[in-house]
Order: sequence, then C-alpha cells, then structure tokens
Amino acid sequence: MTQKLFDMLNERGFVKDMTHVEQIKSILNGSKKVTFYLGIDPTADSLHIGHFFALRMFRHLQNAGHNGILVIGGATALVGDPTGKSDMRKMLTKEQVKHNINEVKTLAQRFILPETEIVDNAEWMNKFTYVDFMRLVCTHFNVNTMLASEAYARRRESGGLTFLEMGYMPMQAYDFVHLNREKNCVLQIGGSDQWGNIVAGTELFRKMNIEDGNDKSEIYGLTSPLLMTVDGKKMGKTEKGTLWVARDRTTPFDFYQYFYNMPDENTGLLLSLFTDIPMPEIIAMCTNDIVAAKKKMAYEVTKLIHGETLAVDAVATAKSLFSGGAEAANIPSTEIKMSEKMNIVDFVVASGIVPSKSEARRMLEQGGLIVDGEKITDKDFIVQPAKSVMLQKGKKTFLKVNIK
Repeated sequence: MTQKLFDMLNERGFVKDMTHVEQIKSILNGSKKVTFYLGIDPTADSLHIGHFFALRMFRHLQNAGHNGILVIGGATALVGDPTGKSDMRKMLTKEQVKHNINEVKTLAQRFILPETEIVDNAEWMNKFTYVDFMRLVCTHFNVNTMLASEAYARRRESGGLTFLEMGYMPMQAYDFVHLNREKNCVLQIGGSDQWGNIVAGTELFRKMNIEDGNDKSEIYGLTSPLLMTVDGKKMGKTEKGTLWVARDRTTPFDFYQYFYNMPDENTGLLLSLFTDIPMPEIIAMCTNDIVAAKKKMAYEVTKLIHGETLAVDAVATAKSLFSGGAEAANIPSTEIKMSEKMNIVDFVVASGIVPSKSEARRMLEQGGLIVDGEKITDKDFIVQPAKSVMLQKGKKTFLKVNIK
C-alpha cells in the first residue's frame, strides 16, 4: 500500500511547524490537488544545501500531483531577510540581484519538474508606490508584534535593526496574498527559520479578507526543520565556507567528503531526507554497518546533486586518496622536512606543486587548492605537522607530501 504524502514527509523528517495541523494533513493525505509555493531570495549566485533541502520537499509535493510555484525574490533580495542575523545583510545592487536570479533559476530547475512555474516577486512588488504599499499592506502590521517575532530577535538584540529590514516581513507576507488571489495558491512551504514570515502571510491574508468582507477562506504554512548536525551546528557550514550546490563553488569531491565526514548519528536522517530508500531499510543499514551506510549516504546525496558520473568519480577519488594511498592511485609523492607548523604558501612551494609564492597566493585566491579534501582560500592558513598531507591543485593534479 502506497504511503500517504503527509505521513511519508513526517516519517522522513520533513515536517517541523504547521499553521493549521489538521487542514494541512487533510490536504497532503487527500486526493485533491492544490497549488503551493516556495520562496528563495537570490542573495548569492548559487544555492546552498539548505535551499536544496527545501527543493527536495518541493519535488515530493510535485510528485504527488500538487502544483508548485517557485518564487525567486528579486524584490525581497534588495531588502534582505534579517531572520537569524546579528548584522544587517550586505545590500546588493539591482544588477547583482538580476545576475543572481538567472543563476539561481538555472540551478533550481535541475531539481524540480520542467513545467514548474518560476516567478519573480518584483513583478508585482514594483507596481506599488511606497505610499500605496504602506496603506494597503503595512497598515495590517503591528510593530510591537513584529518586534516580538523571532525573525527580528538577533537584529534587535544587536541594537541595529533598521527600518529597511522591518519592511521585509510585510513584503514576503504579501507574496502569499498575491499568489492566492492570482493563482489560487493555498500553501507555503519553507525552512523553519521562515516560520515568522510565513505566519505573517497567513495573518495578512486573514486581515485583508476581513477588511474585504470575506473571512471564510484560509491559507496555510508548513515548515521543515533546519538541517543541523548532532552537535547543534547548522549543516552546510564548513570551516572554509558554505556548502554550495554549484560544482564550480564546491567540487563534487568536496561535497562527497563533507557528507562522508558527518557524525555517524546524522547518517539515518540524511538517508531519509535525500534518498527514497524505505525507512526500515535505512534503520537496518545504520544498525548493521554504519560505515557502509555513511558511504551510501554520501554517494546518494552527491549523486542527487551532481549526477551519477561525478558521484562515482568522487567516490573513486576518495577511495584512492584516503584508503589505498598515493601509490594505489598512481599519485606522485614527495618528502619535505617540517618540524613545526608552516604557513600554507610556504608549504605548497616547499612541496613543489607550485613554483613560487606568487603562484601559490594566486591559486589560493582562485580556490584552486585542496588540502586533505578541504578547499583552502586563506593565505594565512596554517598546516600542522603530520605524517603526510594530500594536496590537490585544480581538478586533476594530486601530490602526497610525506613529512619527516
């Protein structure tokens, strides 16, 4: 018997908060198909693993026959979501946002159905004058309530909350109202960090309907939990930066290694979120052989993002570098003397993988150096004494450095 959609999402860890529990369960477990949406602000020219998690949920709803709309926030990105931030986001130019929109749209289309409608909220937000938006939308927002929201908590604590940032919530809330009126959209999905903004949308809808004499219809919000490691850290944040979906920002090998290096306790959750393996099989895999389960998990997540060919290559590279050693992979090796820690620029020059310090710095700036599976861009990075260090220059040049 096929498992119902809500039950499946809940079992696999996709469900966190709901504005209307019974109604959402009924919609997702029922036979009637509805229109839903997910919003992504193009604040960078790529997607990170958190975005992909939300798109994974998006695709589950699509596969069940529901009509998904992807909203890329060309207008909201110009303001910047203050949620969870202690400092104001860097303001982007309109040209930067336009560039980011195209990049994000191209990446997102890899993970959702080809016929998915993708819209930019600037299409309707730019039609408003400032005064008209204040009168139509902002009159329904109580400042005391907004300040009490978790969305503004860290910015408020830092004493730096700006009037510009206060405008973000009304803008995102209106997106939901607009999509309901124009496209009969009744459900918004997103990460749990967006809970305050999603609730604001349902409340704005309710208040505007009462004002219009129509208080019977409803819209709903459903969030998924943020991806967190067992030690409470936000998943996708490495010591060297964000785990990006674009392979020119995070290589498939780095991507694979990140997930393979996850704590054992995260393996079952990641298999449930990023594979379609039945839950009893996942539990059995993790119980019987956690190392094999982790390898399976890292491979499947990498395959989902980068495709089977690159995932297989990543596994082969990892096996050669970290299991069989340089000799097994026909990787050249060298030997250097190193009695104490060394600056990365000096280290790579000493290894001979680059001929000069200027080229070493240039390689670091361009993101072309990987040390023991981790991309290094900081010219002040310190290499600690070890038995050996694996260097990778670009995509194909490897060198095992033995230290004596």
